[in-house]
Amino acid sequence: MFIADCQARLAFDLLANTWNAVVIWALRHGPRRPGRLREEIGGISTKVLTETLRRLEFNGLVSRHVYAETPPRVEYELTGLGRTLLGPIEAFGAWAFDHADEVMAAQGRWKPE
Repeated sequence: MFIADCQARLAFDLLANTWNAVVIWALRHGPRRPGRLREEIGGISTKVLTETLRRLEFNGLVSRHVYAETPPRVEYELTGLGRTLLGPIEAFGAWAFDHADEVMAAQGRWKPE
């Protein structure tokens, strides 16, 4: 049963948002500034990236580093906990790569009743 405080539900909620997994994956090679993340990801607005980074930081998956420079420089990087999600995200991406044609074919055959 997936009750409100179920651990599996917590994990599903973390990856239910498309941008969470994308940002985590984009941070896999080390710290990034928000502008570079936007360039690497593509298709994400500044607002959505900021919201996603805050959500990931709130959940302990990303850390934010502010450098005392002028202008201030901010970088984000995965925490140890965030890095533990790289394997599951990679596995899910491999599944999508292997089965995308089947899913798209099913979508093409679907007819609402």
